[in-house]
Amino acid sequence: MDNIYIEYNFTVLPKEPATEILIAELGSVGFESFVETEKGITAYIQKKDWNNLILEDIYCLQSDEFSIDFNFNEVAQTNWNAEWEKNFTPIQVDSLVSIRAPFHENPNLKYDIVIEPKMSFGTGHHETTYMMVQHLLKVNLKEKKVLDMGCGTGILAIFAEMKGANPIDAIDIDNWCYENSIENVASNNCSNIHVFEGDSSLLKEKEYDVIIANINRNILLDDMSVYNNSLKENGVLLLSGFYKEDIEVIDKEVSKFGLKLENFLERNNWVALKYNKL
Repeated sequence: MDNIYIEYNFTVLPKEPATEILIAELGSVGFESFVETEKGITAYIQKKDWNNLILEDIYCLQSDEFSIDFNFNEVAQTNWNAEWEKNFTPIQVDSLVSIRAPFHENPNLKYDIVIEPKMSFGTGHHETTYMMVQHLLKVNLKEKKVLDMGCGTGILAIFAEMKGANPIDAIDIDNWCYENSIENVASNNCSNIHVFEGDSSLLKEKEYDVIIANINRNILLDDMSVYNNSLKENGVLLLSGFYKEDIEVIDKEVSKFGLKLENFLERNNWVALKYNKL
């Protein structure tokens, strides 16, 4: 017998970073799958795990920063892989890197990253992933110690290993991301990546040659001193997860620690910055 799910349809303004925060919060109370829509997200939870007060402590819904409306109804179990296939578009970066699911055709580029379908469909940050891969293509990672902070599905950590990085730490505060990163690391036959569940407190007394942080603006600002303390001299800091209008405030904070902006990439108003620690 099929499981019964409760389907919530959320309309979110502004979509970013509200949808990313909302997905994380919903995941923490038992929602197990998410589909991005033109106006927000659709989220699913098994009826046996649901109660009518489940959204009571969701910060996004109480915050004046966002306008979020929703409705919900019962649905039969969804074919999650079919939904995921509809909503996940493979990425090709500079004709060198492909990021795809197993059901996508292999384009036979130099680097091929395969991400397994799961019951969560990402946060729509294809632009930031794309630009971070572009940056990493130009960074010497051979035998470099690398941190992928806010690793999500583990894409950037996996690519770092493909480019010769060793060892690599991949960290995410979200349990689903932690579990999914472990699975994707294994399915891409990576052996130098260590995945951790947690936040920047895990970086105490650790040092890296390259730090990748593809997170939202406020978390980056809060944790900048930690990143600086964990970055070796002559190290590289790659930042993304925010808009072009945020460059000024990000750069002001990073500059406090003497890091120098080398260049930045822009894609659909999202940006990715590269800093050097001299």
